[in-house]
Amino acid sequence: MAAFLAAAAFSGGYNTALVTLGAAMLGAAAGAAGAFVFLRRRALVSDALSHATLPGVALAFMAMVALGGEGRWLPGLLLGSALSAALGLLLVEAIIRRTRLSEDAAIGAVLSAFFGFGVVLLTLIQTMPGGRQAGLSGFLLGSTAGMLADEATLIAAMGALAAGVVFALRRPMTMTAFDPGFAASVGVNVRAVDLAIMGLALGVTVIGLKVVGLILI
Repeated sequence: MAAFLAAAAFSGGYNTALVTLGAAMLGAAAGAAGAFVFLRRRALVSDALSHATLPGVALAFMAMVALGGEGRWLPGLLLGSALSAALGLLLVEAIIRRTRLSEDAAIGAVLSAFFGFGVVLLTLIQTMPGGRQAGLSGFLLGSTAGMLADEATLIAAMGALAAGVVFALRRPMTMTAFDPGFAASVGVNVRAVDLAIMGLALGVTVIGLKVVGLILI
């Protein structure tokens, strides 16, 4: 606690304070959103979301390089990971609805397929000029200490936004999590709330990539 207060007071150094506050905001958002994901029995979906981000990160890097950019612009990488994770989530839902596979089987199929495709793309990136210095391996296990000030600020802002959304939607999400039948009877759109919960899980997963990596998030 003393170390956190020292970092928050900028007495531990400017970058240390930013990284600490950014990680703290991410933790608050992840804890708040994760509670509702767990109560809705969707905890395993977060695994599919995290592993499904890898192809998006790699494709975003390749696209930015092809357009003449450096390829390591964090907002672009996060956008690519978000689109890839959203596609993975849609595929899980489609498999569950249109096949006889269970939710666990659908999650396992999407998780392995997306992660394998992402590893292949990372291998291709290694053959590109400057690919070995891309730094994309940090998205696998995270690189908290290596974050830049603007990256830590972006993560803190996005974490605060996610926490704010959880606070704003706490009542319908609480009713849906504990008694979806009652929630529907009083006019709550349970389907929309479920989508909001999964959207929050997706958002927290994406912003946590730089901090703890897709394997640990």
